Order: sequence, then structure tokens, then C-alpha cells
Amino acid sequence: MASFRAQLHEQLFVGAHPDGRLTLLNKLLIVVILLAVGAGILATEPSFTREFHQAIVYAELVFGAIFLLEYIARVYSAAEEPGEASAWAKRWKFIISPIGLIDLLVVLSTLAPLVTADAAILRFVRLFRVFAVMKFGRFNLAVKSVWEAIADRGDDLIVTGALAFIFVLAGATALYIVEGHIQPEAFGSIPRALWWAVITLTTVGYGDAYPVTALGKFIGGTLALSGIAFVAMPTGIIAAAFSDAMQRRRDHRIEEMRQHLERLDQVDERVEAQLAKLERSKNPPGS
Repeated sequence: MASFRAQLHEQLFVGAHPDGRLTLLNKLLIVVILLAVGAGILATEPSFTREFHQAIVYAELVFGAIFLLEYIARVYSAAEEPGEASAWAKRWKFIISPIGLIDLLVVLSTLAPLVTADAAILRFVRLFRVFAVMKFGRFNLAVKSVWEAIADRGDDLIVTGALAFIFVLAGATALYIVEGHIQPEAFGSIPRALWWAVITLTTVGYGDAYPVTALGKFIGGTLALSGIAFVAMPTGIIAAAFSDAMQRRRDHRIEEMRQHLERLDQVDERVEAQLAKLERSKNPPGS
């Protein structure tokens, strides 16, 4: 039974497999997650026929049964997680972990049609099925690298955000002074002008508010050009941090492989010593 539990843990938990890659079971679960998310999206379209919506409900129940089995299997095999804690302590740790709570939420929301027929409640519950896509967080190591990159460059990103806020506030204040009396609906106060400043700095430009005076247009153009730089700055910071994180991951894997080869060399030396000892015992000196 312990062997089966260990194999199940290796198949379900990313990183437990020796080569660190996605197992066949995890790849199949990814397909099921995509299908479940797709079914949840289609279920919100009212123009489909009643028969089609009924088929979606049946499909979602099948997905819910699969997610329920997966959740039970993960709770059961979580006992194989490394550590000194007991099996049930490890299982409880998984249950209350963020990914465990997401798993439980997905199962409950997908199986909701079994316990309620209220259409309004079902439409609300269907929204929770989008959380299924968050399960990719355990499948994709790149997601972890992105979060590590953001954490490593947190101070740089905070400084960039602070500078962007200063530019937004300065632009809104300038337009309030220059055009507040001309367009009071759009620039009659600094809070009103902040909407225009944010949209301009992010280079979205909805067109619902824009300056009409020459000075106002100059301020708007300057803020828009500054927005290009402020969009590029955090992108470059995160890209550089992501590259560093991937390089550290590669260095870690290389170090693991080197240590593994050293252990193999030590085993080979012990085996050779044992063989030499056996040869000497079979052919004692002077025989």
C-alpha cells in the first residue's frame, strides 16, 4: 500500500518525479482542466439550446467527479511529502494550503448542480470554475520563476511605481490648472483629471477626455511619451529578473547532476573494492 501511495504521489505532485517533468497523469489533468474551463465559459452563453446546456451540465458533472477523485488522491498521497510530520499532519497541511483550498473550491462548484437547482446560484457558482485554470500553478514551473523574479526586483518595481504615480499626479494637477475652468466635467478637480492622467500615461487613450488648449495638449503629449518609458521600465526589470531566476534554476540542476555523478563515482569505487576483496578471497596468496 505504501508503494502505491508513493507512486501516486510521484504522479500527482510536480517535483516528486525523479526527472522533475510533468507525468502522463498530470498532462491528462491539464486537458481535463482546459475542457472544464471551456465548459464553464460556454455555460454562460444564453443563446445555446436547452439540450446543449443540459449536455454541458452532464459534462461538468463528469469533470467534477474527476476533480473529486483527484482531490481525494492528492490528500491521500500527500502523506508522502518529505518531512518529519505524521501522515495526517502532512495531509492536513495540503488541505489548508492555497492550492488545496482551490482544489476543494473547484470540486464543490463543479458538483453544485447535484445539490441545488437555483439558476441564479448556478450562474454565480459557475464563475468559480474559472479557478480551475489556477491549478496550472502547480504544473508550470515558469509561474514560480515569475513570482521569484518579481520578489527579487520588488524594490525596483516599487520605485518605478512611485515615479509613475508622481507623473500621474503632476499631469492631473497641471491639467486641472490649465483646463479646469474650460472643461470642468473632465478637469474641474484633480481627482477628475486623474482618470485622464492614468489613461494617458498607460497610453490607452479612450478619448472620453482630452485637452483642447495648446498648453494642455503639450502636457498631454509629454505625459503620453513618458508613459512609453514607464511601461517599458517594469517590463525590462521583470525580464532581467526572470532571466536571472532561470539561470539560477539551471545552475541548481547542474549542481544536482554533479552531486549525483559524485555519488555514483563513490558507489563505483565501493563496488570495485568489494569485487577486489572477493577476488582476493577466491585466490588467496600462495595458492
